[in-house]
Amino acid sequence: MTLEAFLSEWNDSSEFVHVQTSGSTGAPKPMLVEKRRMLASARITCDFLGLRSGDTALLCMSLDYIAGKMMVVRSIERGLKLISVEPSGHPLSNVEYVDFAAMVPMQVYNSLQVPEERERLMRIRHLIIGGGAIDDQMAAELRTFPNAVWSTYGMTETLSHIALRRISGPDASEWYTPFPSVRVTHNDEGCLVINAPEVCEEPLVTNDIVEFSSDHSKFRIIGRRDNVICSGGIKIQIEEVERHLRPHLHVPYLLTKRHDPKFGEVAVLLTEGSVEEAREVCQRMLSKYHQPRYYLHVARIPLTETGKPARQEAIRLAETVL
Repeated sequence: MTLEAFLSEWNDSSEFVHVQTSGSTGAPKPMLVEKRRMLASARITCDFLGLRSGDTALLCMSLDYIAGKMMVVRSIERGLKLISVEPSGHPLSNVEYVDFAAMVPMQVYNSLQVPEERERLMRIRHLIIGGGAIDDQMAAELRTFPNAVWSTYGMTETLSHIALRRISGPDASEWYTPFPSVRVTHNDEGCLVINAPEVCEEPLVTNDIVEFSSDHSKFRIIGRRDNVICSGGIKIQIEEVERHLRPHLHVPYLLTKRHDPKFGEVAVLLTEGSVEEAREVCQRMLSKYHQPRYYLHVARIPLTETGKPARQEAIRLAETVL
């Protein structure tokens, strides 16, 4: 979708805007969301970050998804000067300075590799990063940035994010702080429940297993309920194993699962590198019960258009292992 097409839809007589989910846990699905709730979400973010009329904002993500649409809505709500560039892996190649930008981790990673773009990234007053995990190496590099860099928590259903955690500076943390108008709890399965009446009509039960801080004011994500491998009575949390391997596997990889007649499910590691190297690392770093049973070399780790792991496609690939 072009910026002109979205603005036309935004300015029409309908109270709703069409969006689609990212497809990280299944096929993308269309949704209708209320414009008034999008404006409320935009106001909450702008207030939290202290954005003012006249500040510059960078649109560098696809307008097919909520993250791109919300950058436009924030600009409308707060009177920001929107700078629009074609979505690409190098959004700062021709942009000198902006006060506010939203990017996916891949765009940040690429920008860090080019000295000129890295300097521009450092000058962004507020940079929010969403749509995928920020690895430890990137987080360590961003921690030295002089301005505010944030990781977002949210989804299409929450009209982008409902909580932020600081990545840069002395206030860097692994804990997300919900916006003041948002209440978070968890259900009996430990999954986060979001009550954000300004952006969601009903409380939203997520699949994200969470831990709360001692005063219950912040939370961190442990993993997803649907990203658990139940293998012979042992529950393997996919994201926990991936995080454990991250310092030791230096090529793209993804842990997934396949059906097994004996164990019910077994772990399968997809890797763009050497299967033998991956097996050696897993045998050295993981307990016996958490080691993958199968390893599969793939040309590319499956990702969604927004750069998240395409978990359902990974399962499909794992089922091809002989």
